[in-house]
Amino acid sequence: MKFLAIALLLSASVLAGILPSAEFANAQTVRTTPTPTPKIMAIPAPTSVLAPTPTPAPTPTLADLQSKIRAKTFDSTIRRGRIGIKVTSLATGKVVFENDADKYFMPASNMKNFTVATAIEKLSPDYRFATTISTSAMPDSSGTLKGDLKITGSGDISMSTSFDPDFPNKIDHYKYIDMIVEKVAAAGIKKIDGNIIGDESYFRGFALPEGWEWDDLHTYYGTEVSALPLNDNVVDITVRPGTSGGQCVVSVSPATSLVKFVNKCTTGSGNNVSITKAINQNLFEINGSMPVNGKSVVQTLAFSHVAELFVDVLKQRLAMKGIVVTGLAKTIASKAELMCPTCTSVMWTNIGKLDSPPLSLVAAKTMKPSQNMYTEVLLWTLGEQVGRKNNGSGTSAGLGTNVVKQFMREIGVADDGIVQYDGSGLSRHNLITPSAVVSLYEYMAKRSRYSLAWRNSLTIGGVDGTLRNRFKGTRAEANMRGKTGTIDQVSALSGYVRTATGEELVVSIVVNGVPGGAGIRTRVIDEIVVSLADYNGRID
Repeated sequence: MKFLAIALLLSASVLAGILPSAEFANAQTVRTTPTPTPKIMAIPAPTSVLAPTPTPAPTPTLADLQSKIRAKTFDSTIRRGRIGIKVTSLATGKVVFENDADKYFMPASNMKNFTVATAIEKLSPDYRFATTISTSAMPDSSGTLKGDLKITGSGDISMSTSFDPDFPNKIDHYKYIDMIVEKVAAAGIKKIDGNIIGDESYFRGFALPEGWEWDDLHTYYGTEVSALPLNDNVVDITVRPGTSGGQCVVSVSPATSLVKFVNKCTTGSGNNVSITKAINQNLFEINGSMPVNGKSVVQTLAFSHVAELFVDVLKQRLAMKGIVVTGLAKTIASKAELMCPTCTSVMWTNIGKLDSPPLSLVAAKTMKPSQNMYTEVLLWTLGEQVGRKNNGSGTSAGLGTNVVKQFMREIGVADDGIVQYDGSGLSRHNLITPSAVVSLYEYMAKRSRYSLAWRNSLTIGGVDGTLRNRFKGTRAEANMRGKTGTIDQVSALSGYVRTATGEELVVSIVVNGVPGGAGIRTRVIDEIVVSLADYNGRID
C-alpha cells in the first residue's frame, strides 16, 4: 500500500506538468524555468505551382452556325409568316445556309437590286442625263427672242435639292432652275416673245408605275415619273399659326400658283395639323389646329404633273432675272404633240445643255436612301437607251423590264427567278427568290467590270442610308453592305458581310406575311447577319 500511494502521487505530479488545469492557466505565476532559445531554421523557397491551362473554347463549326441560323427561322415573332434565306461563300459559291431560297417572296425595295445593277451594267457608271435648252429663233439685236424657248428633258433626277451639296442644312428649291436661267441669259436673251415649252416626251407610258396603290400616290416615296423631274417631284407644304381664332397660314415651296389649298386649319388650342392630297390633283386640304405660338409644320408631298411645275417655276425665275416672257408656260407630254401637219416645221437651235453627275453617283443616291422615283427613271431610261435602240416597241417601263430580264438571263438567273412589275419594289405584284438575289450579287462582285460602282452604291451598316441606325456596336457595323426593303408586312436585306475570320459571304434574307412595325421583322434579320459576322470558324 505504501508503494501504491507513492506511485499515485508521482503520476499526479507528472500529469499536472503536462495537462495544466484551468486555474493553472489563469494564474499569474511567474515562470522560473528559462525560455528556450529558438532555433534558426532555413525557410525553403516556395514551390512554383503552375495554374492549369484553360481549355480553349472549341472553334465553332459550320454546323454550329447553321444550327444558330435555323433557330432564328423559328422565332416566335415571325412564326405565322415566311422567311427566305440564302447565304453563300463569295469566294467559292459554297452554300452556307438556305431556307426556301427558290420560293417566291415579295421583295419590297430589294427589287431595286435588279434595276440598278442592270443600269450600271448596261448604261455604264459614266452615263449622264442631259437637259437641253433650245429656241425656235435667235434673239435680235435687242435681245428679244421672237419665238419659243424649249426645255427638253431625259429624266435628269439630279435636278433636285437632294443632290445639292448643302442639303439638308440648306434647302434651295430653285438652284437647278436658276442654272437654266443663267444659260438663257448667257445666250443674250433679254425678252421672250413666245412660250416656255417643257418637252417631257422622251418617256412613253403612263406616269405612274404599274401596280402602285392609291394610298402611296400622295407621299414623297410615291411620286410619278417624268422626263422633266424637279426636286424629287415633291413640294414642301408649310403650315404656320395665324391670329388667334383665325385660319392657319399655308404656303408652298417652290412657290407656284399651280397648287390649291382647302384650308380648314385653325389657330388656337390643340396641335393636330394634317395635310392630305387629292389623287392626281395638286389640291391639298389642311385640317386640325395649332397653338398661337406653335411651331410650323412642314410636310413633303407628291406633286402631280411635275413638268408643269418645272416650266411654271422657270418662267418665274426668268422674270426675276429681268427676262420677261409674254407667252405661256406649257408642256408637251408625247411625241404626237410635237407633230402638227398644218404647222410650219420648226427648226430648233440648241443654246445650252445641263448634264447630270455620272450614273455612279446617281446609283448611290438611289440605293442608299432607297429612292423609288429615281429607280423608276433608271428603269425607263434602260427602256429608251437600250430597249428602244434595239428596235423594241412599247412603253419605256415595259422595254426597261425586258432589258432587266435579258440581263438576268446573261448572268445565269432563272427566267422565272424574278417577276418584275416596277423598278423600285413599291408594287406588291413583284416577286423574287433569294437565290436570284444571291446570283446577282455574286455576278456584280466577281464578274462585272463595274463592281466598284456597284459596291459603292450600297448602304453600309451603322454608317449611312437605310442601314445607318442598324448593327451599331456589332461586328456587322461598317461591315454589312447591301440593300434593304420595307413595305407593309415585308422586310428584306441582301448584300455582303465578312465573318470574323475575314471570309466574305453573300446573303439574302426576305420576310413576308408578318404584320406590325418593321422592327419585328428586322430584328430577326439583323440577328442572322450578326451571327454571320461573329462566326470565327471556316466556311471553305
